[in-house]
Amino acid sequence: MFDDRYTLAFKAYPYEKSPDQSAENPVRHPVVVMGGGPVGMATALDLGRQGVPVLVLDDHEGVGMGSRAICFAKRSLEIADRYGCGDPMLEKGVVWNVGKVFHEDRQVFEFNLLPEEGHKFPAFINMQQPYFEQFMIERARALQAEGAPIQIRGKNRVESVDVQDDHVVLTVMTPDGPYTLEADWLIGCDGASSPLRGMLGLDFSGRVFQDSFLIADIKMINTNFPTERWFWFDPPFKSAGASTLLHKQPDDVWRVDFQIGWDVDRKEEMKEKNIRARLDAFLGGDVEYEIVWSSIYTFQCKRMENFRAGPVIFAGDAAHQVSPFGARGANSGMQDVDNLGWKLGLVVNGKAPVSLLDSYNSERIFGADENVLNSTRSTDFITPKSDTSRLFRDAVLHLSERFEFARPLVNSGRLSVPCVYDTSTLNSADNLAGGPARTRPGAPCPDAPLGDGYLLSHLGDGFVLLAIDSDAPDEIVESGITIKTISISAKDDPSGQLAARYLGQAQRGVYLIRPDQHVTARMATFDEAEIRAALRRATGQEIV
Repeated sequence: MFDDRYTLAFKAYPYEKSPDQSAENPVRHPVVVMGGGPVGMATALDLGRQGVPVLVLDDHEGVGMGSRAICFAKRSLEIADRYGCGDPMLEKGVVWNVGKVFHEDRQVFEFNLLPEEGHKFPAFINMQQPYFEQFMIERARALQAEGAPIQIRGKNRVESVDVQDDHVVLTVMTPDGPYTLEADWLIGCDGASSPLRGMLGLDFSGRVFQDSFLIADIKMINTNFPTERWFWFDPPFKSAGASTLLHKQPDDVWRVDFQIGWDVDRKEEMKEKNIRARLDAFLGGDVEYEIVWSSIYTFQCKRMENFRAGPVIFAGDAAHQVSPFGARGANSGMQDVDNLGWKLGLVVNGKAPVSLLDSYNSERIFGADENVLNSTRSTDFITPKSDTSRLFRDAVLHLSERFEFARPLVNSGRLSVPCVYDTSTLNSADNLAGGPARTRPGAPCPDAPLGDGYLLSHLGDGFVLLAIDSDAPDEIVESGITIKTISISAKDDPSGQLAARYLGQAQRGVYLIRPDQHVTARMATFDEAEIRAALRRATGQEIV
């Protein structure tokens, strides 16, 4: 499925004995990340780029086999772009914005997830998770060569943790035996089964869905399927399942996802002849293909009660899990890191109080609950569990074919969008009269054309004052943190998209933007006292 470069890269960080293993006393690290998947590697990139020493411990030696997650949303690509690996992801991935929904043998309607222009990245790309991980590992290696304090240790399995008031003691098993180290902060990025969560006896509650889905990734070279997301309710293909999903990936690989029911013999379903029977029913017997990966899964919508337990913080699937409908797993994990990274960096560097991390807990629980709600609604629509639910669903599908009002009710997986932190304690007052709702405090900054490039590329990953047709000093230093000003004019974008997204009915505006490119305050004109107060609030130094 992968070219030679990526086949060889599965051992991206083979085991090497570290000096910590021979140290007389446990070596203390500022941040240790448990788990080397996409969320763990993103955490290493985020912190390492800030100059925060970070150590990744993984019980494997590189990227895992199999496609697993394949849909990466625009927001994840924008985050990866700040880390320095967005362009190769975009180059490798299959770009798509259009989805089509079918009921039985009829197309109900189609949708475009990003109909507006003026964005660097598309709504989604499809790309096998190993590629996504590998691009981040390569970026981490490049940063290491430039002196970034990032360490990655393969075949280092965390066996036990002892949580103290201000640090964690870890016992780590390696091919050369165990050793002990310490961490000021331990970040659990070790997946839905999370050994770390189990070691600490922490909760993971929610709902388990009684249904089974068969994934088959197949290689087809000669096919007429377009690069779109196709979803069938009650597909007409014999033995295909109660629903079917089709996606294209790089390397001429296609993802087919069949809903096969709860009471199935998994061992029997996983036999190649039975997988092929479903695929042949779907594709037709004359289509040639190669099965490159297959799996059966069930899913659950769960989350921890708290994502932080003293010096231990959880992110990604270790903290929350949702069904795959809507591509909210890896994408929400990237948003976790985006939220946590700058806050932990400020705390480690002594520029913010430890209490700032409480906002990671509250903001990302808000995001997780939003994802769980949307994912549960999607699952209930796709897999109705009562005659009444099925009657409602089928009526909606029939109406949607002819009437636009019914189409928003069709839920084949509400696709991942970035969270707006409306309830965040870090937000300041909104004093931009007539400002667009999409850029209110708490919202992620939408991209927009700017000169020969795009706005988000100019914002970077520090605190930024965006002054649009408004005067402001080049920078402000408050509480040891530098706010850099980007002064632009709405005329820098002749298309008017910049003005529409950031000014609305206003003639000018000033935005204070967090390092994760979420708006924390906005006003009509520059007011130094308000900006300083907003910065203190956004860094947890002052609640106003």
